Amino acid sequence: MKYTKLGSSDLNVSRICMGCMGFGNPQRGQHSWTIDEAHTREIIKRGLALGVNFYDTAIAYQSGSSEQYVGRTLRDFAKREEVVVATKFLPRTAEEIENGISGQQHIENMINTSLSNLGMDYVDLYIYHMWDWNTPLEEIMDGLNRVVKAGKARYIGISNCFAWQLAKANALAEKEGFAKFISVQGHYNLIFREEEREMVPYCEEENIALTPYRTLASGRLSRKPGEGATKRAAEDSYAKFKYDATAQQDGVIIDRVAALAEKHGVSMTEIALAWLLTKVDSPVVGATKLHHIEGAAKAVDCVLTGDEIACLEEPYVPHPLAGVMAQNKRENAKQKHVWSTGDQTIREE
Repeated sequence: MKYTKLGSSDLNVSRICMGCMGFGNPQRGQHSWTIDEAHTREIIKRGLALGVNFYDTAIAYQSGSSEQYVGRTLRDFAKREEVVVATKFLPRTAEEIENGISGQQHIENMINTSLSNLGMDYVDLYIYHMWDWNTPLEEIMDGLNRVVKAGKARYIGISNCFAWQLAKANALAEKEGFAKFISVQGHYNLIFREEEREMVPYCEEENIALTPYRTLASGRLSRKPGEGATKRAAEDSYAKFKYDATAQQDGVIIDRVAALAEKHGVSMTEIALAWLLTKVDSPVVGATKLHHIEGAAKAVDCVLTGDEIACLEEPYVPHPLAGVMAQNKRENAKQKHVWSTGDQTIREE
């Protein structure tokens, strides 16, 4: 495994981050395909053996049970100071707004709940999961700064935002002396490269780390169409919504990934991630089977030539925004999002 500093922070992270959305009780959340705690422990233990020290979860994943599984497993198999743990918080709910819960109070309640789920005193990276149009940005940044000052998070990151939103937030933080976002987690892979328009160059200029999700396009970049049917592939309607509309144009790129994998004698996963590793700091790779994390770890040592990179990139055409980013508009602020806390109790302290 290879390691890198996460943006301007002193966090030394593996080039592969294990995405933990696939861990958690399938009876307690928005996904039916997540894996139980016994299998979670097996995969995390294998990740640790491969040198993966960076783990990304969220309070929204299966109503907090992902955080619980991850926390218990890391406590059993790793020293706290040797792993980098990231989790995320959700926007205020309509009920919280109605009850006068401020952005600062909301963030405090959310971090306290996540730390309880994880069984930890702090997280290394606390991530603003999606833009909250119903809460003043000043309250968000102040609340996050308080979390950092209290020692409950070492650094803060942001996910699912536009470059202008990140720039606005960090400008406010600099003006007020608040903690600034040191990383951004967006939707970025070989068949969805819209982050390259503004976010990627902005982060390069500001030394903000890129830790994208959906790095294998929900499996579409890891296998040929029609091969390796999985429970997730069959039931993940959110992924179908994101990718099915552009399947024909994306198929050209997927075919090139398959051809290069055959040429190199490696998996498609290794080719797709090797390409992404030339662009970002630490891609978030979900794993629900041992071979998922094993293939991701191998990608770190897979080297593509300039001509091969150009071959993979050449067929790309612009894509419409899908998923969370398509909803990142003021007029959608009142709509219920796919992510929710479900039956997760938010602790107020």
